[in-house]
Amino acid sequence: MKTYSLLHPLIFSSLLLSTQTMALPPTPETGTLANNRATSDTDNPSLKSSDESPDSADNEAAAITATPLIDFSGNIALETRYFSQDALYPGQQGGGFSISLQPEFRKSWDNDRKSATFIPFYRWDNKDNARTHADIRQLDATVATENWELQAGISKVFWGVIESQHLVDIINQTDSVENIDGEDKLGQPMLRISRMMDNGSFGLYLLPYFRERTFPGAAGRLRLPLVIDTSNPMYESSDEERHLDYALRWDHTFDAIDLGLSWFDGTSREPAFVPVSNTTARPFYRQIQQLGLDLQYTSEAWLWKFEALRREYRDSDYNAAAGGFEYTFTGVNDSAADLGTLMEYHYDSRDDQATTPFQNDIFIGARLALNDTQSTEILAGGLFDLDNQSQSFRVEASRRLGDTTKINLELQTISSSDPSDQIFNTLRNDDFIQLEIQRYF
Repeated sequence: MKTYSLLHPLIFSSLLLSTQTMALPPTPETGTLANNRATSDTDNPSLKSSDESPDSADNEAAAITATPLIDFSGNIALETRYFSQDALYPGQQGGGFSISLQPEFRKSWDNDRKSATFIPFYRWDNKDNARTHADIRQLDATVATENWELQAGISKVFWGVIESQHLVDIINQTDSVENIDGEDKLGQPMLRISRMMDNGSFGLYLLPYFRERTFPGAAGRLRLPLVIDTSNPMYESSDEERHLDYALRWDHTFDAIDLGLSWFDGTSREPAFVPVSNTTARPFYRQIQQLGLDLQYTSEAWLWKFEALRREYRDSDYNAAAGGFEYTFTGVNDSAADLGTLMEYHYDSRDDQATTPFQNDIFIGARLALNDTQSTEILAGGLFDLDNQSQSFRVEASRRLGDTTKINLELQTISSSDPSDQIFNTLRNDDFIQLEIQRYF
């Protein structure tokens, strides 16, 4: 495999050694453990010093008794989809409904320096058996000291700043049967070691087990012309799914600039496809090296964003980039509402051979937050291919109903008449509207 002349992993090590470490430990407001809401239960009143008053000890014991051993929450959701056009490929079925369940168990102690999290997920779908699946989104433990943080188990990590495509995000595998927007991810077995520094951090990720991408089955919509045989994946590495991948990431804040540099060496999360019949293909996972950059500049109501990567395979390589801005109008028409406008441009050097629809495209969108008691939000946008007439429009809206219920609405339309567009043209009959009702507990 080729090696990079642009940036070697050793540069990350020099960045680590040259940056001054933090003088204070992470706090619940700023550390990775901020979302763990349970309080400490490790103090024992029987071990208090003898000069402590009995009333104080009793109050301490009462507070500890009231503290829940595990913070339990989550949601159960009912989802239905309606497709406005007939299926394009044989065996596909129309809209249906599904039920998902995602409980969350969290525990933190030692002043939030230690925590454990367990988040399983299950979905049942009445149309596509491949969409009925279970996953462990998170099952890990985290320990933090003044300058270090250690996380082990199954976890989720997100990198990037671009709204319409997560270009440099590579740690977790995409859960494609959930949606086509790339937002849903499978849990990734990992060991993360992070060094906390002034206004930033440096992290090493060891990834001992690879998660295969999920794909719709023969009856599913929003799929490729060939059904992907997920039971027989192919790998470039002889270690297959047990290849030890690793990643490095350095992030730093310079006043109004947030900068991230990342390096990944291992099994590509994005497979190629090897046809084995007129109706079936097998996924093929190659070995890659990827150098990533994400950058965000904040200036009052402006957010300027940029992501870029260089990816190398054994016999080829390519570059990709995305950049744009978001400008927010606050207090629209003297109301509490905020309106954000977005524009992003996408480039991929593979051109028509790109495996994403972002090879030479522009995204234009808007985000409306009413800032009302129901937390009403709407995000709408369109992706326009500058090489042909392919277009895609998407609307996402959400609103709370009471204290424990939330309704989500999605609308997706795809238009393409160019057979060379390998993504949009294969999905041109899959316009859909989706309604989801979530009940939180």
